[in-house]
Amino acid sequence: PVPFVPGVPVLPTEPIWRMSVERYHEMIKAGILTEDDPAELLEGWLVEKMPKYSPHRKANRRMRLILERLAPAGWFVDAQEPITTADSEPEPDLAVIRGDSEDYTNHPGPQDLALVVEVSAATLQRDRTLKQRIYARAGVLVYWIVNLIDGQIEVYTDPTGPEEKPSYRQRSDYGPADEVPFLIEGREIGRIAVRDVLP
Repeated sequence: PVPFVPGVPVLPTEPIWRMSVERYHEMIKAGILTEDDPAELLEGWLVEKMPKYSPHRKANRRMRLILERLAPAGWFVDAQEPITTADSEPEPDLAVIRGDSEDYTNHPGPQDLALVVEVSAATLQRDRTLKQRIYARAGVLVYWIVNLIDGQIEVYTDPTGPEEKPSYRQRSDYGPADEVPFLIEGREIGRIAVRDVLP
């Protein structure tokens, strides 16, 4: 048997069963999965969430404060809360969402999102592949990775949607001397200095 090492993906040797978003919700309602379980549903698999460390918390907090200051009326910023797609329920570090949090009896979906942000160090490979694929397939218009390893913000736009290998057609990288344009529905709301986000 392959030993279990937290944070290291292991491919099972036996057939396994993928889970629907509906079944995942049933497990939560039944108390099988709770808020204390470090997992999220990604492409039908329960995937372990990585623990957060100090630079991640700092960058996440800084970005949230900036986005909350810039977000216009009719939009709000949520942190580490689920969004629901056809086959996944990721919990991005930040999301800019239409309306007010009280408007949602269920989790927001891709049509409700102006921006999704992942803050990445240990999860950089996952965020550039699995998470990017999930957001692109769902049609999330703008996806940012705050890349703590390379000291930059990666901006992904123009998702391909639900095709065989979903991705984003455009990627722009912004370094510590740059400002990232914050857009909602194609309109620039403000600019965010990368140096104000990186710890």
